[in-house]
Amino acid sequence: MDMTENLRPSGAHSTDQDPTSYPYASPSAYDGTAYNSAAGGYPPPPAYAPTTGRRKAKRPVALLAAVAIAAGAIGGGTATLVGQLNGQDSAATGSGGAVNGTTVSQSSKGTVAGVAEAVSPAIVEIGAASSAGKSTGSGVVITEDGEIVTNNHVISGAQQIQVTLSTGKTYTADVVGTDPDKDLALIKLQGASGLKTATLGDSSKVNVGEEVVAIGSPEGLTGTVTSGIVSALDRDVTVAKDDSGSSGQEQGQGQGRQGGGQEWPFEFGGQQFNGDTGEETTTYKALQTDASLNPGNSGGALINMDGEIIGINSAMYAPSSSAAGSGSSAGSVGLGFAIPVNTLKADLDTLRAGNGS
Repeated sequence: MDMTENLRPSGAHSTDQDPTSYPYASPSAYDGTAYNSAAGGYPPPPAYAPTTGRRKAKRPVALLAAVAIAAGAIGGGTATLVGQLNGQDSAATGSGGAVNGTTVSQSSKGTVAGVAEAVSPAIVEIGAASSAGKSTGSGVVITEDGEIVTNNHVISGAQQIQVTLSTGKTYTADVVGTDPDKDLALIKLQGASGLKTATLGDSSKVNVGEEVVAIGSPEGLTGTVTSGIVSALDRDVTVAKDDSGSSGQEQGQGQGRQGGGQEWPFEFGGQQFNGDTGEETTTYKALQTDASLNPGNSGGALINMDGEIIGINSAMYAPSSSAAGSGSSAGSVGLGFAIPVNTLKADLDTLRAGNGS
């Protein structure tokens, strides 16, 4: 301890004894001559100055000793203690912001509530009107000026598209590009700016068993949040492909208000579910999830616990009315499918160019 060592010479035992002995070393001296003479043979200052200095040093020495003991108890000296405290302060400040690459705060990371709060403003409800009627789906905002990703089957054949934000504000949207083979579409809001955007993740890093959150507008219930896990990867899901929108709208695929038990028709393993997929179909590798999906969730987001979009919800299995009569219950049974976000990212330039497969 350097600070303690620098103080010890003024408090050394030999010096403590000298001041009391010098004045009385020559009792016969007059007017202090003997004392002055004796003092001349020893290091100045006068005899009593070291005593005063020694008394002033007592408190700092004791205080520093106490600090040194306390610091030593936690594995270092005073400098180490200060360094540790400064390091803790810096770490606390650095961890208080948003997680890099996501919109979920550090304190809410890994919670459904945190993901929902952060990402819900970037999920919208889409209402598509056509000659066959109205359908309801969902979408994900990816740019501040209103680019929105959704499923092709949500807007296929639409003559008018209305988009409702989480705030309740409504916009009219135009179709920018579609890709029926991948069941993806890109629409753009008219006159939008400063919108909350979602972060696109990396679906190649998704593992079976990871927790996920789904956000969308099932049955027109805007901003509905459900949660579950990734149940499987690379499911070959076959869905209807419809550019004209005639058969798709008549079947009610991806919509939540026409009913009939025929929503979201798809094929898997050579069998058809939720109705006839029609003559034109497309197959893609899908993420499977048990997060509850229902008609209207189409085009919405499947999100990891860092708040990153990992998939676009596109299909689900729901028992038909006949199956329900035999003992099964209608609604979601935990078999949902999402287009991997990496498929979307690879297709964005094509969609923005107004082209499609």
